[in-house]
Amino acid sequence: MAIRKSTMQEQVAQAIAAIEPTDRPIVTFHTITGPSPWLMNALGLIGQLFVKYYFVTLTERVVVVHRASRMSNRPQELLYVVPLEQARVVVSDIKRNPLWSSLRFHFPNEEKPTRLNVARYWRSELDVFVPALTGQRIAG
Repeated sequence: MAIRKSTMQEQVAQAIAAIEPTDRPIVTFHTITGPSPWLMNALGLIGQLFVKYYFVTLTERVVVVHRASRMSNRPQELLYVVPLEQARVVVSDIKRNPLWSSLRFHFPNEEKPTRLNVARYWRSELDVFVPALTGQRIAG
């Protein structure tokens, strides 16, 4: 079970290298979906049925989204590969907060943007991801 951030990032980098050996990850962060992590935790096991776990990685050419294992924190199947030009316009509503930051990411073939919640543990990666992708600073 990967617990250290560096171990999780290394596993994601290996998964990306397996599909595109010439692309280099710039930043990777772990995220969960859902309206609010506080609400989902308050609902207990039922709340956990409504959230999904992802690794989002910005590489030199694309944004890659892997499903993350709930139990082992390992990257699982590759879900989306979004070219940088397209990814720059699908990120919106970025909020930097003390414990849980969030952003909306409009995944390909989805009807509406998905809220991605980023824990404080991964906030420094979010602080790199947003400006590197969109060119805008995160307020907060």
